[in-house]
Amino acid sequence: MRLARLHNATLVIAKLDRLSRDAHFLLGLEKAGVDFVAADMPTANRLTVGIMAMVADEERRMISRRTKDALATAKARGVKLGGDRSNLAAESTKGRAVSIARRQEKAMQHAADLTPVIEDIRSEGISSMSAIAKALNERSFKTARGGQWQAVQVQRVLEKMQPAA
Repeated sequence: MRLARLHNATLVIAKLDRLSRDAHFLLGLEKAGVDFVAADMPTANRLTVGIMAMVADEERRMISRRTKDALATAKARGVKLGGDRSNLAAESTKGRAVSIARRQEKAMQHAADLTPVIEDIRSEGISSMSAIAKALNERSFKTARGGQWQAVQVQRVLEKMQPAA
C-alpha cells in the first residue's frame, strides 16, 4: 500500500470476495487513495467499492432512524436532550486542532512510507540532502503534495522520523 501510494500505482488483489469480507480494509483502501483491480473480477473497481459502501450507508441510515425514534420517545417522556451550544469558539478551536492533527498524521505517514526508500538511497553512499532529493526525483517519487523534491523537504522528512528526545 505504501509503495502504491508513493508511485501512484494500482494495487492488484487476487479475489474480490476477500476484500469484501473485511469492511475496515475495504473502507481503508478507499481512504488510502490507492487504485486497485481484482484479478478474479477485473471490472470491480471503485464503483464496486462504492456499491458496497452504499449498502453500509443504508445500514447507517436505518440505525440513524432508530436512534432518532428513541430520542423522540425519550423527549416525550420528559428527558432533557442536547447540551450547551453557546461555546462555539471552543468548538472551533477543537476543530482546528483536529485538522492540524490530521495533516500532521498524513505527513508522518508519508515520511514513514519514504523512510525505507531514503535509507536505501543512503546505503548507496548518497548522503547530502540535495543528492537524496535528486535521487527521489529520478526514481519518480513525489512529495506529499505531488511536487519535486528539494533538499529542505528531505531534511524535514528525516526530522519527522527522528525519535523524540
